[in-house]
Amino acid sequence: MKLDTGVSVVHETIYRYIYTNKYNGGKLYKSLRHKNKKYHCRSNDYRSRGTIIDRVMIGKRPKIVERKSRIGDLEIDTVIGKGHKGALVTVVDRKSKFVLIKNVPSKEASVVTKALIEMIQPIKAITHTITSDNGKEFAYHKQVSAALDTDFYFANPYQSWQRGLNEHTNGLIREYFPKKTEFKNITDEQIVEVQNRLNARPRKVLGYKTPAEVFFDTITKSYVAV
Repeated sequence: MKLDTGVSVVHETIYRYIYTNKYNGGKLYKSLRHKNKKYHCRSNDYRSRGTIIDRVMIGKRPKIVERKSRIGDLEIDTVIGKGHKGALVTVVDRKSKFVLIKNVPSKEASVVTKALIEMIQPIKAITHTITSDNGKEFAYHKQVSAALDTDFYFANPYQSWQRGLNEHTNGLIREYFPKKTEFKNITDEQIVEVQNRLNARPRKVLGYKTPAEVFFDTITKSYVAV
């Protein structure tokens, strides 16, 4: 609104309206991303995941990745379907917030590995690093690294903030595919539609540009510079 019309609304004003509506019996609060629910600590989840062989931890990742100054530093994760059946593999670029989503039948390491390679292959030339959590679905990280000729790092257990962008992006995806959604009933067309909606959503952190604008503008400028 500010970029297009010069008019803006403070977000606290919107929240006050929503909570007043809730106090008066309204249901607007149910459209909030977390619906006022408390954050679920995932530490117990990590304890049951086991150890992945030959992990390179995030402490060895180049410091430039933390600055989010270049395209090609990716965070990856999975969003799990109802009854732990089916999953969405998500890949998000740290600088532009550009996201890729793929529906897979299970979170088995072999399935997720194949999906990741297929998803990232088109942007292999500009991919620098990949960072994931310690889920067993990323056990074949060395295959991913070799196929894409890129470095693969793991965040420290119990420190989800090290992959905060991916956690946030998965929350956005959950707005369209809430928990208890059966992913087997979701079509590829629906996945693409959600992916496009997220990549076309203006983001405050990007100066209200969209992830697609930042991602493709940066790539275009880099090729022009060459």
